[in-house]
Amino acid sequence: MTVSRAGCRRPWAAYPIAAFAIWCSGALAAAPAPGGASSPANSASSPSGDWPVVGYDTQGTRFSPLDQINASNVRTLKLAFSFPTGVQKGHEAAPLVIGDTMYVVTPYPNYVYAFDLKQPNAAVVKWKFDPKPQASAQGVACCDVVNRGAAYADGRLFINTLDAQTIAIDAATGRELWRTKLGDISRGETMTMAPLVVKGKVIVGNSGGELGVRGWLTALDAATGAISWRAYSTGPDKDVLIGPSFKPFYAQDRGSDLGVSTWPGGAWQMGGGTVWGFLSYDPQLDLVFYGTANPGPWNPEQRPGPNKWTSGIFARRPDTGEAVWFYQFSPHDLHDYDGVNENVLLELPVGGRQRAVLVHPDRNGYMYVLDRATGQVLSADPYMTITTSTGVDLQTGALKYNPEKDPRTGRPTRNICPASPGAKDWQPMAWSPRTKLLYVPHQILCEDAQSYQVSYIAGTPYVGMDVQMYAGPGGNRGFFTAWDPVARRPAWQLKENFPVWSGALVTAGDVVFYGTMDGSFKAVDAKTGAPLWQFKTSSGVIGQPISYRGPDGKQYVAVLDGVGGWAGTVVSGPADPRDVTAALGFVNAMRDLPLHTKAGGTLYVFALP
Repeated sequence: MTVSRAGCRRPWAAYPIAAFAIWCSGALAAAPAPGGASSPANSASSPSGDWPVVGYDTQGTRFSPLDQINASNVRTLKLAFSFPTGVQKGHEAAPLVIGDTMYVVTPYPNYVYAFDLKQPNAAVVKWKFDPKPQASAQGVACCDVVNRGAAYADGRLFINTLDAQTIAIDAATGRELWRTKLGDISRGETMTMAPLVVKGKVIVGNSGGELGVRGWLTALDAATGAISWRAYSTGPDKDVLIGPSFKPFYAQDRGSDLGVSTWPGGAWQMGGGTVWGFLSYDPQLDLVFYGTANPGPWNPEQRPGPNKWTSGIFARRPDTGEAVWFYQFSPHDLHDYDGVNENVLLELPVGGRQRAVLVHPDRNGYMYVLDRATGQVLSADPYMTITTSTGVDLQTGALKYNPEKDPRTGRPTRNICPASPGAKDWQPMAWSPRTKLLYVPHQILCEDAQSYQVSYIAGTPYVGMDVQMYAGPGGNRGFFTAWDPVARRPAWQLKENFPVWSGALVTAGDVVFYGTMDGSFKAVDAKTGAPLWQFKTSSGVIGQPISYRGPDGKQYVAVLDGVGGWAGTVVSGPADPRDVTAALGFVNAMRDLPLHTKAGGTLYVFALP
């Protein structure tokens, strides 16, 4: 194979800015329930049947306690209503349901729709909000112009726009209450994540690591939009909000100003570590957990050292942002293994006793179980084929890299598994307290890669790596896996032709829902994985399904279609399927997707007859 460098190192001026979404692709969060900014979000015993947080609750379980739809009757599920959003890009958001209203955020231009659920058989729009983000943000958006949803608290809806603004909207009327500009799109900063509201603060992060953006997490006052604190992912301790309360479990994460000394020269200033994934909150420990993305550039030879605090996970106090602990999944990340995937907070038996844990399916291919008070790794088990490492040392927490798979300048490295999107990317898993299983949508992709020297120019690609992805062992590109975190192995697994890029939903009726990129929305038995029902959507599904109880007392299931994101750029963007290097090599693995689906954007809502 000849590894092409098509355009990646040519002068940026040779390209129209809007073409970046085709070229680059690497691509988010929760909010509490209505009931007070100081109260935790919806619990698993919610009597209302709302879906008030992107992940259902701030623990990120995506478990609905509703059981009207169950494994015996889901085969009769029918379409209750649908609504075209008017946008044909990647729809990755989860709708929110508060009382008799559903809220949906679209990809750019980030329209917000409020639907009146009192009329269950028709999509009745209460109001529509147009935030009018800057059009030029589209040109610097790595991985499509996606948005992963809104947050709600105290009668207000909070959204992030692609041009790095956070906006508060009156949930009843759609009137804008405040907006705060947080990033600079001329430097490549965008925002795609869903906010998290905790204790009167709206917590958000930025995207843009492939443009050398310096990552941060920021808290805003929910009432006014004023910035309360900002914690950077690189740089001196004062910028990272590391102080005397910071007590990481492992020795390699202790020391002064590691966010500077573990980088060459001033490389930390364009070092990535963006925060675009999902956030979780433990009200007992009063800790917010979130992952940091890849270091910049991808070329590891340009940034010797562990590159703190990228490709890892922070625990912070929501009031002040002060760091309590950190663990790095992939020190000196070699393969774009962002640490931003969701962190599901559970109580599990470990070593003969119940532990308060955090379960994290990392892009590096390991399913981590961490003590969420300390950051200690309790287990780390592979959930797909891995060639880039040989395991995780539970004594030191260190990832044991396979040096044969290190990218090198001047020669291609082949059979890198997982590929850069990881064993699982952003698409969130779900947890059932009934089956004690995690339901994991993910992919099985490998790649060939070759690094090259790249220079930093603000607002332009800063990658330094040519990549060509392809299906992993077995030939299929996706899996939907039921993972037993106590037995530390799959309980069952379903093969899919394409990466499973949608979120997962599990219900008390023991039904699991997920979507496929070729346009099927599926229900399977939560205990066995047996197929129970499916519906053909007009576009591929990469949204996050939810379930709620309507004003009529019936249980509904909702999901957005609209293929896109990094995996679906070959459909949602004008990428040429013949260009194996497009979308940072993802197009090579997805060249046949346009034969199976088309661009779209529709809200679907289902119920029993």
